[in-house]
Amino acid sequence: MKAEYDFSQGKRGKFYHPDAEFHLPIYLEPSVAEFISQIAVKKSKSINDIVNAWLKRDIELIESIV
Repeated sequence: MKAEYDFSQGKRGKFYHPDAEFHLPIYLEPSVAEFISQIAVKKSKSINDIVNAWLKRDIELIESIV
């Protein structure tokens, strides 16, 4: 790494996109990932679909008691 960098020719906001969508990475414990993976295979669905369905159901449950 250089001791100093010259940003005098840089353009502010060159890579900024206000409508950009960011997807959060979720890191599961290996045993949880394996469990979800097995269910996804049995149901012929993606892990993403399984996790989202569970979370939506949990949200509905929480909202029903709050």
